[in-house]
Amino acid sequence: MDKVIVDCSTGETTIVPLTEQEIADMEAAAAEAEAARVAAEAEAQAAAEAKASAQAKLAALGLTADEIAALSK
Repeated sequence: MDKVIVDCSTGETTIVPLTEQEIADMEAAAAEAEAARVAAEAEAQAAAEAKASAQAKLAALGLTADEIAALSK
């Protein structure tokens, strides 16, 4: 992997290989971002399941779909 360094004052572009530390930092950041994405996805799934469960319980009590929808607004 390489990085591009641009000197804005001269417009000169230099391509330099990444150091092992930079590569490790990028991999760690990518792993952290993936873990955050998975956690957010799991949280959204849990919320959707909780909502569906609540709606099913309300329906079991005899509420209509329109009544349940009105409660969730």
